[in-house]
Amino acid sequence: MRQHHRTPRLLGTLLLVAAAGLSVGFGTAVPAAADRTAVPLGRVIPAPAAVEPGGSPYRITRGTHIRVDDARAAHEVGEYLADVLRPSTGYPLPVTTHGDGGIRLRLGDGPFGEEGYRLDSGARGVTITARKPAGLFHGVQTLRQLLPAAVERRTVQPGPWTVAGGTIKDTPRYAYRGAMLDVSRHFFGVAQVKRYIDQLALYKINTLHLHLSDDQGWRIAVDSWPRLATHGGAGEVGGGPGGFYTKAQYQEIVRYAASRHLEVVPELDMPGHTNAALSSYAELNCDGVAPPPYTGTEVGFSSLCVSKEVTYDFVDDVIRELAAITPGRYLHIGGDEAHSTSHEDYVTFMDRVQPVVAKYGKTVIGWHQLTGATPVKGALAQYWGLDSTGAAEKAQVARAAQNGTGLILSPADRVYLDMKYTADTPLGLAWAGYVEVRRSYDWDPGSYLPGAPASAVRGVEAPLWSETLSTSAQLEQMAFPRLPGAAELGWSPAATHDWDTYKVRLAAQGPRWEALAIDYYRSPQVPWPAR
Repeated sequence: MRQHHRTPRLLGTLLLVAAAGLSVGFGTAVPAAADRTAVPLGRVIPAPAAVEPGGSPYRITRGTHIRVDDARAAHEVGEYLADVLRPSTGYPLPVTTHGDGGIRLRLGDGPFGEEGYRLDSGARGVTITARKPAGLFHGVQTLRQLLPAAVERRTVQPGPWTVAGGTIKDTPRYAYRGAMLDVSRHFFGVAQVKRYIDQLALYKINTLHLHLSDDQGWRIAVDSWPRLATHGGAGEVGGGPGGFYTKAQYQEIVRYAASRHLEVVPELDMPGHTNAALSSYAELNCDGVAPPPYTGTEVGFSSLCVSKEVTYDFVDDVIRELAAITPGRYLHIGGDEAHSTSHEDYVTFMDRVQPVVAKYGKTVIGWHQLTGATPVKGALAQYWGLDSTGAAEKAQVARAAQNGTGLILSPADRVYLDMKYTADTPLGLAWAGYVEVRRSYDWDPGSYLPGAPASAVRGVEAPLWSETLSTSAQLEQMAFPRLPGAAELGWSPAATHDWDTYKVRLAAQGPRWEALAIDYYRSPQVPWPAR
């Protein structure tokens, strides 16, 4: 499905030239000697929309302060930046609303949209301007990458801390840029989820999709159905202890994500992938018999009883309680691999459940099998098929997109982060094939699904399923280095999309991950710097 065009490759090459600090017609080149310690403006992931290198660099010193607008949200971004910079620089970096020079975070009018920003760097300081706090925050992530990797360490480093001169103008291609974490197959605690949120934020991802229920575990407390958590959450793949989030813990995750400008999308997978719920309450089963807990990895064997009214009482209750503690716009109802549900029952179920989501003020997201029923107006379908998925299934999704259903693209043989890199990868699965770094990056969301209008694509999401993953280090080994590529597909203009330039920028991230103690796979496709 990969498209070959000369223009994106040419523009990508120009971006690489800009990254080297040379003139490409955007502005005056900085003499190499003047900017030797600075990261070139173009060596950023995701690739910015426009890069104009030129002028003198700015050096952060003990006298640098961070100036912010009076707005509380701007002050919070300033404190976040200070928290990043203080440990490694050893500088006080006071956050203030007055003064000149230094680092300025400014809210103002401009062509920034909800999340865009402009970064100007010169001898007197660095200014990040955005219309909304999210834009300031994303600009701060760019500023982090323009500083040496050692800035991420939590102990004082020697520096110097120089930011190359010039201007970056940046807005995202797609409004939805997500990553999914499966906490059902293996449970991950609040601290582990927060760590992953911080990693997502570095690459301007703005959505965390939490897969909260599956056959192996139900991970969110529901007051009206308490055994969902206490019984359904008491296990995981392989027979471990499992776990669940109290409502307070879930809200802590939601608040933390919001502080990093990520929206949490909770998923309760239905009508299949429901053994944990069926095991918790016998009445949800058509035969009234609760199955035992499940700790394996097979799929497609479980289903809620579509013909029982108690099923819809259950659905109403769990959606009501989850929606009440989720400030975001979306609620994901799953809908994939419902092999034990007849097509007629599946359609009946989705026709009854989608209005419940709207009743509690949320917009429906479902896996792309939802398009086999009738998606409600405004619903989003998350496509997880393969390049090799049959034409009829792709056409079904495309027809829904033509009729107004928005698409989130998560092709499993491209951006499922739990797929093995190669046959030798010790973690992960391979049912969708082996997915090396180049394959995960080298596709265009706008033209990926035949027949689907480019305007229907709302964004990209990189799911991380946890059948074989139980620690943060294992999550990171599978997410990095593929996650930044998915983030770039969601953020950067199509014209910047070029593997040969991307792999150079990706290689430069290695020392930053090491400074952040992020484990990662050193793909032989990437020219990593020597350790």
